[in-house]
Amino acid sequence: MPAEDKHVIIIGGGLAGLTAALHLAERGLSPIVLEADPAYAGGRVSGADPVEFDGWTFNAEHAVHGIWSPYRNLQAMLTRHDIRPMFVPAQEETWIFKHGTRVRRAPVGSAIRHSWLPAPLHYLALFFRPSFLSVLSLYDVLTMPLVWSGLMWGVGIDPLGEEQPLEGLYLSDILKGWAPAVRAFMIGLARNGLSARPEEIPLSGFLAFLRFYTLLRRDAWAFSYMAADGGTTLVDPIVTTLSQFGGELQLGTRVTKLEQAENGWQVHWERNGESGATFSEPVILATDSPNTRKILENSPEMAVIAPDLYWPQGTATAIVRVWFDYDPYLISEGGIFSGDFILDNYFWLHKLQDQYIDWHQATGGSAIEVHIYGPPELLEEPDASLLARSISDIQNAWPALRGHRIHQTIQRNDPTHTLFGLGPKDKHLGIHTPWENVHCCGDWVRHTSPSFFLERAVVTGIEAANAVLQTRDLPAWKLLDYAPPERFAGFIEKLMRRGRRRRRERLLRGKH
Repeated sequence: MPAEDKHVIIIGGGLAGLTAALHLAERGLSPIVLEADPAYAGGRVSGADPVEFDGWTFNAEHAVHGIWSPYRNLQAMLTRHDIRPMFVPAQEETWIFKHGTRVRRAPVGSAIRHSWLPAPLHYLALFFRPSFLSVLSLYDVLTMPLVWSGLMWGVGIDPLGEEQPLEGLYLSDILKGWAPAVRAFMIGLARNGLSARPEEIPLSGFLAFLRFYTLLRRDAWAFSYMAADGGTTLVDPIVTTLSQFGGELQLGTRVTKLEQAENGWQVHWERNGESGATFSEPVILATDSPNTRKILENSPEMAVIAPDLYWPQGTATAIVRVWFDYDPYLISEGGIFSGDFILDNYFWLHKLQDQYIDWHQATGGSAIEVHIYGPPELLEEPDASLLARSISDIQNAWPALRGHRIHQTIQRNDPTHTLFGLGPKDKHLGIHTPWENVHCCGDWVRHTSPSFFLERAVVTGIEAANAVLQTRDLPAWKLLDYAPPERFAGFIEKLMRRGRRRRRERLLRGKH
């Protein structure tokens, strides 16, 4: 073990924990990252067991991820160390809507990204596309004022920046009265980001998600895919760089509890059937919300208040990959499903990742990855049933693929995907916790940054590192700011906030 005045225990080897460790190591400390997974670091951008058939090997991953244009701090960290992987820019995403036996589709991604209308009006560009209008009914068009009203919630309320939990409100509350097709489109967007049904998605989380990814800027919808081996292309270089700076990653080490000791904490762990404890003055909890809760509820000094804290839900996912000996020659490389499909989104892997591109060029085949985000009772179905229903959905969307399937796999991911929501300030753990020298980071952690998912993991990882550096009188790392809203969106935001402020003032005067 390094000298106790230099080492820092970080619990969790996902992107947040690795980010915190790397930033500490660059300042001369010796972080030790304890990761429960025996084979892969990276959390939700980790690798998975490879798939082999017909003499080909395909390196799997947790799931396909997009690297979005607002991920400024993530990209800066990779660029600083010259470990930025090759990216494939997104070209087009298609919305596929099924109602009964009828399947309709509309390209939507490029319309939003390249709209000639400023944000937040850029969604209206969809209505200039006949393919989008063909999906809608007259009822959908007539209820557009309700849709606009719902979008204005996101423009006028910044749950993270204003620390507005919006307790008791869910996405379903603003979808009331929406017509079926446009409602299905918004649910499809929400499920792709937050992996839950409208009545389960906290309104604070949905508005924060919408603001960060698309509502305030057209270019926020631009993103890329990792070209080679998915998440391992991102994680492995970070781990290598961390080692070069003197940090350490220990796989297969599951932390069970923390116990207060003089001037620090005993971190209790299990590894290969053995158990032990390691002392660390500062501890950084970088696990997902469910596992952080489990550790704290097992820890004597923390168990009293841990159950009463606000814990964002972790959701399970299923990833299905199917190979075909036929290429349907489609324009879109990905998109979303909604309506009567059980699937939530799709990615044509032979358009995105090097290993699949090589296979496609050699065989002429195609490969698709589809994600299933629930509901829970659906994910409880046996693998054979879920595979059969997924393949049926794929063939309903692309009938030309019938009779061309040659291989399929299903991968179950643990319930660690964050269903983000903002809890009360005194209940939702932030970088600093109620316990001295214990800090938190992760995409579920409370922080005023507007960032989400991978970027939020990096931002909170840097901030957790800064909290430790502050105690050692070492210079902190500066976070990069995000681009402001487009001018028209910013004007509406200010107008709505001014109106809300005046309303509060009138209410206060009325009480007196």
